[in-house]
Amino acid sequence: MAVTEAETHTHRDVNGGWLRPAVFGAMDGLVSNLALITGVAGGAAAPQTIVLTGLAGLAAGAFSMAAGEYTSVASQRELALAELDVERRELRDNPEGERRELAARFRARGVAPPLADEVAAQLSRNPDQALEIHARDELGLDPHVLPSPLVAAVSSFGSFALGALLPVLPYLLGATAVWPAVALALVGLFLCGAAVSKVTARPWWYSGLRQFILGGAAAALTYLLGSLLGAALG
Repeated sequence: MAVTEAETHTHRDVNGGWLRPAVFGAMDGLVSNLALITGVAGGAAAPQTIVLTGLAGLAAGAFSMAAGEYTSVASQRELALAELDVERRELRDNPEGERRELAARFRARGVAPPLADEVAAQLSRNPDQALEIHARDELGLDPHVLPSPLVAAVSSFGSFALGALLPVLPYLLGATAVWPAVALALVGLFLCGAAVSKVTARPWWYSGLRQFILGGAAAALTYLLGSLLGAALG
């Protein structure tokens, strides 16, 4: 019998390790560098100083994000591998106990006891298959799909640098006032938020507007703080 379109569906990759650092990096780059630039501009700094500050913020933030993401994901991966080793040893040293544990889980989910015992016995015959089933059930892990620290670091670095470049770009092109940088950054935040909605359940306008408001608030507050500090120090 042919399988109709309604009977099949696919899911997007939620464990690849690149989406979260890429999204967070782009948003963080936009908001943090926009806030940094507006804060310095609020203190009546020269355009050259603002450009230097923005480029320094881009470089420092991108390297910091990449290092942080690499360390975080590497630690997460190492913990997952250690727990998989624990499960692998249990399957090797106590296969009968692990089989009974698996059968008990099937029974708890409503499978008839004889059938639960039979299915658990069949699945436990293949050590790799048994490890995958126990890892998914007990740890929520797929042993074949673990996050990559390098992918996370590269995604975070590139997206942060791209986001952080937008507020600096108008100054690099000759602008002497802060408003073009603010306008471009806010447009970028709205577009990033709208793009994120493609992989979430939120409407595009909601995600875009949320990022627009958050970024605008951060820029306004740091500009005010910069103005106050500039006046006090002047």
